[in-house]
Amino acid sequence: MATPADPFTPGQAERVRRLRTDFARMLMHHQFAIDEMLTKVSILREEFLHLHRYNPIEHISSRVKSPRSLIEKITRRGLPLEIDAITANITDIAGIRITCSFIADTYRVLETLTSQNDVRIIEIKDYIAHPKPNGYKSLHAILEIPVFLSAGPVPIVCEVQVRTIAMDFWASLEHKIHYKYQGDVPDRLVEELTRAANAAGELDRKMEQLHAEVHDVDSPAEDDDSDGELLRLLLRLTRDEG
Repeated sequence: MATPADPFTPGQAERVRRLRTDFARMLMHHQFAIDEMLTKVSILREEFLHLHRYNPIEHISSRVKSPRSLIEKITRRGLPLEIDAITANITDIAGIRITCSFIADTYRVLETLTSQNDVRIIEIKDYIAHPKPNGYKSLHAILEIPVFLSAGPVPIVCEVQVRTIAMDFWASLEHKIHYKYQGDVPDRLVEELTRAANAAGELDRKMEQLHAEVHDVDSPAEDDDSDGELLRLLLRLTRDEG
């Protein structure tokens, strides 16, 4: 029987202790999933740099939902306090955000990441090709990867967002404005955000165009014998003049 000093009955107290332990273990497993994904992304980053002398990934961030944030989401959705129900219905407990230089890089990074054998795609939403009404753009992927524990592999779901620098800047500003106004953003600011999203999209397109032009500049073919002979003659002339 519960008392004022102890508001829980023995049965309730035991359930609370078990839930606390289960929650801690669940969050730990999702942190392990983030660690696994970050290792994959880091390897891809280094490989791109080594093979192509170009790094498409500008920045990587990650987080596991705090217990308070998770409980608030469980309450909003009316989910039972059961780990299986929580992990089946909340797919962003573990989150990773990858910021890329250009739009083409976002697709390339996500395709390379999801093509790995131990990554299972649950859902992909392309908000770049199909932005949200407010102008939000990003690639969202719900992925499942195995986390190898002492008792064996455990499949863990995480959300991966891939976006450009311009998209990330806009999304950060939009989030701060919504937080300040607690979701009730004045119409004027909504219109300004929409215009800013269009401007960010135009910036992405322009920067990608410039990037393509720089990399498409014609250079002498290394296997062209006539050009090779011309270069040798120029070097000889340069030495003679020196």
